[in-house]
Amino acid sequence: MASQTEENYLKSLFNLANEKDEVNISELAAQMQVSMPTVNSMVKTLQKNGWLIYEKYKPVILTAKGKREAALIIRKHRLTEMFLVNKMGFGWEEVHEIAEQVEHIHAPKFFERMDEMMGFPTIDPHGSPIPDKQGRIQERNYIPLSKCTKGQQVKLAALTNSSTEFLEFLNSRDLQLGTELTIKSVESYDQSMVVAYAGHDSETLSEKVCDRLLVGVVG
Repeated sequence: MASQTEENYLKSLFNLANEKDEVNISELAAQMQVSMPTVNSMVKTLQKNGWLIYEKYKPVILTAKGKREAALIIRKHRLTEMFLVNKMGFGWEEVHEIAEQVEHIHAPKFFERMDEMMGFPTIDPHGSPIPDKQGRIQERNYIPLSKCTKGQQVKLAALTNSSTEFLEFLNSRDLQLGTELTIKSVESYDQSMVVAYAGHDSETLSEKVCDRLLVGVVG
């Protein structure tokens, strides 16, 4: 059974891994906000558990066992976030810190019951896919709003950033998952967009915001 610290490292490795499942040690140290010697010590521990492959001066490689372990931690986190929103009435901006604590509970039946009570959701409140019980993730082919063009109609499906500040910004603009938007114009100078949606006839969104909104094209 992984310790809480080991689980946090596995999550970071999973999120940082490239298509070859590689992660640079320096990136991991920056993500975890710890020193290089501390990271080196931990990756050696994770290697002993069969979760990664570590060679000095080379990127670490997540093994299939390590990816599955990380995905199951993420599953608990995202199920918890969905439960807090759907069953307890929390806002999507309130749930991350609580889920960070709950994800370390080692009680499979607890999370199975949570999943069942919600009707087996496939995404969390921010549109991120919830891994299944085998740690498999079904990715969706959404595109950033910033890649869309004038006249397109799209539906907000997920976010690339779910920080509290960003979610509060979206709340202030009445933007939530499922919101349908029509792109009225794209500013050539800074790529900001003017969009229309329910209750908002002309809302300007910066390129930074548009990059963080993942959408599906309507129709």
